[in-house]
Amino acid sequence: MESLIVALAVVVVAIIILIKTAVVVPQQNAFVIERLGKFSRTLDAGFHILIPFIERIAYKHNLKEQATDIEEQICITNDNVQVGVDGVLYMQILDPARASYGIGNYMFAISQLAQTTLRSEIGKIDLDRTFEERGTINSNVVAELDKASDPWGVKVLRYEIKNINPPQDVLTAMEKQMRAEREKRAVILASEGERDAKINQAEGDKQRVIKASEAKKTQQINEADGEAEAILAVATATAEGLRKVAASMAADGGSEAMQLRIAEQYVAEFGNLAKAGNTFVVPANLADLTTMIALATDIAKKKPEA
Repeated sequence: MESLIVALAVVVVAIIILIKTAVVVPQQNAFVIERLGKFSRTLDAGFHILIPFIERIAYKHNLKEQATDIEEQICITNDNVQVGVDGVLYMQILDPARASYGIGNYMFAISQLAQTTLRSEIGKIDLDRTFEERGTINSNVVAELDKASDPWGVKVLRYEIKNINPPQDVLTAMEKQMRAEREKRAVILASEGERDAKINQAEGDKQRVIKASEAKKTQQINEADGEAEAILAVATATAEGLRKVAASMAADGGSEAMQLRIAEQYVAEFGNLAKAGNTFVVPANLADLTTMIALATDIAKKKPEA
C-alpha cells in the first residue's frame, strides 16, 4: 500500500515536471525564457523542453501585426484653431527580447508617443491644410515613432488619421467660405462666357463687313470689266461698219446706193419731225432735194477718208 502511494506520488511529480518543462509555442508567437532570473533565449513556434525549476517562461509575445486605437485628442493648429484628431497605429514586434526588457509597456509608450508627435505635426500647419496634408502627417508620425521604438524591438508600420473634427463654428465658417468660392467661380464663368460671346459676335460682324466689301469690290470690278468689254465691242463694231461702208462706196454703184440711202433717211426723219408737232422749221432749200443729197454724199465721202 505504501509502495502504491509512493508510485502515485512519483507519477504526479513527473506530470508536474512535464507540465513545467514541456512547452508548445503557437505559430507567430515567441516566448522569452529566463534561467534563474536572467534572460536565456527566445523560443520560436514548436515544441520545446525547459530545465525544471531553473528555466521559466518570462514573457509571451504575439509576432503578428497589431493595430491599436489612438484616442481622440485636442490639437492646436498653426492658426490657433482647436481640432479633435484620432487615428489608428499599426506595429509589429521584431525582437521579443528587446520588447521584453527594453521598456516596461511598449504599447502604452508608443500610443503616448503617437499622440505627442501628432500634436507637434498638427501645430506646424494651418487648419485648411490639415485635410489635404494627411498623408504627410501620417508619414512624419511613422518616421518619428519608428525611430523611437527601434530600441524596443518594435517596428511601427503605419499610422492613419481617422477623423479631424474642427469646432462647429469653424465648420460653419468653412461652409460659408466654400459657398462663397463656388458663387465666385460661377460669376467668373458667366462673365467669361458673356465676354467670349461678345468677342465672337464682334468677330462675326467684322468678317461679315469684310465679306460684303469684298463682294461689292468684286461686283464693281465685274461691272467695270463688262462695261469696258461692251465699249470695246461697240467700238469694234463701229469701226467694222465704217470699214464696210468705205469698202461699199469704193465699189461700183456704191456712191449711188449711199445717196439713195441718205435720201430715204432724210425723208423718214423729216416725216417724224412733222408728226412731233404742228409747228416746225423748214430749211430754206427744202425744195432742192438734189442739193441736200449731194451735200450728205460729200460729207460721207470725207468721213471714211478722215
